[in-house]
Amino acid sequence: MRVKGFGILALILLWFGQVAAATPADSSQVILFFGDSLTAGYGIAQEQAFPALIQDRLDSLEWKYQVVNAGLSGETSAGGLRRIAWMLRRRVEVFVLELGANDGLRGVPLTETERNLQAIIDKVKGRYPQAKLVVAGMRLPPNLGPEYTEGFRAIFPRLAERNGTALIPFLLEGVAGVPELNLPDGIHPTPEGHRLVTATVWQVLEPILRQK
Repeated sequence: MRVKGFGILALILLWFGQVAAATPADSSQVILFFGDSLTAGYGIAQEQAFPALIQDRLDSLEWKYQVVNAGLSGETSAGGLRRIAWMLRRRVEVFVLELGANDGLRGVPLTETERNLQAIIDKVKGRYPQAKLVVAGMRLPPNLGPEYTEGFRAIFPRLAERNGTALIPFLLEGVAGVPELNLPDGIHPTPEGHRLVTATVWQVLEPILRQK
């Protein structure tokens, strides 16, 4: 199933459809990946996107976690802030925040992006204070100038440090800028690119899950 082309209402319906399978007797804990087209798996089948590959790895280990892909193509930090309350209607044990790239590509003021991302984190912590949080770091191409790109890059480690969350330093490590690992748009990973993203995410996520 693809998230590409889904509106907010459709994504909400998808979210409830995904969690409906978890009956009261189901002891699976939810890992919510909350992001944009990178999380949604733009341009590929959703089962090839990194959240689904994380689920495959969890299943192979027989760990009782249910991954929910709440990625929405084109999503900004402001859009994420508007829809986060709906995504938190079902209990979340691990929350992975992957937003901000579209802000950067649009030249949104850095203070606005950071403020929105902090507000999302605040809502998650306020609703589920025991949830483990992970911030996925992003970087931008240099065409927006060094001051903006370096300022953007610094947002994510600052958020992680301020909130005591885990940090994925760069979600697209080893993938960004490699033509054969990206679709023709040069931005979104191919299935092989998503496999590398999965490894990057797993390095940070696995220790968190082992502690729970």
